[in-house]
Amino acid sequence: MEKFEINIPSVRNIQMLLEPIYERLSNIEASLKQQKDKGKTKGYYRNEDLKELFGLSPNTIAKYRDKGILPFTKLGGVHLYEVSLIEAILRNNSIFD
Repeated sequence: MEKFEINIPSVRNIQMLLEPIYERLSNIEASLKQQKDKGKTKGYYRNEDLKELFGLSPNTIAKYRDKGILPFTKLGGVHLYEVSLIEAILRNNSIFD
């Protein structure tokens, strides 16, 4: 019967193998975060967008604004709805069966 020798690497050898991988993953993560932060300009919907995207009537939009359901900013005579806030409302009102 032939004997096989098993070499178990030391913890330091394993660390040396993993360090470059960890460094690359850290660089990728930093790069992705930087790209995400760059794209964080606020987007806004207008009444027309809400009607088209969600099928809301002008009366429903006004009712949701008046009841505080739909957060908005008014600039002159134009109502603006921050995209991230609308997305948060949709997420928070999701129903999972």
